[in-house]
Amino acid sequence: METRQQGLLDPEPVTEVDEEMVSDVDLNNTLTDEEREEILSELTKLEEDISTLRQVLASKEKHHSELKAKLGITPLIEFKQNFNRSWYDMQTSTAYKKTSETLSTAGQKTSAVFTTLGTAISRKFGDMRNSPSFKSFEEKVECTVSNIKLN
Repeated sequence: METRQQGLLDPEPVTEVDEEMVSDVDLNNTLTDEEREEILSELTKLEEDISTLRQVLASKEKHHSELKAKLGITPLIEFKQNFNRSWYDMQTSTAYKKTSETLSTAGQKTSAVFTTLGTAISRKFGDMRNSPSFKSFEEKVECTVSNIKLN
């Protein structure tokens, strides 16, 4: 496993120690009172440093919010800007462009199929209307309608 020196503000997460390394630690090793006090002192100092850093961060975040308020940048405006930026980034991405092109092509092909299908159906209806069977049926319907009107 890789070992690295990390500072308090490093963005890298702390990695777990291998089980082999833990088993190599001698658990029977006891600390002297002096070593224990030194470790506790260092631990206390680190906890104070962490507390101070949290206070500094809170102060800076408050100042950050105040500056944004002075500029008129509200959370809603910031959200809209982030959304618009994300939307633009997505639309300019290669994946979006390829998907858009594919869907456009599929839409064009589907449209062409429906146009061809519509044309074929219209042609069939036209052929059927000009057929002798339909003409005979049409004449019978016209005759029946005339008879009903006369009565």
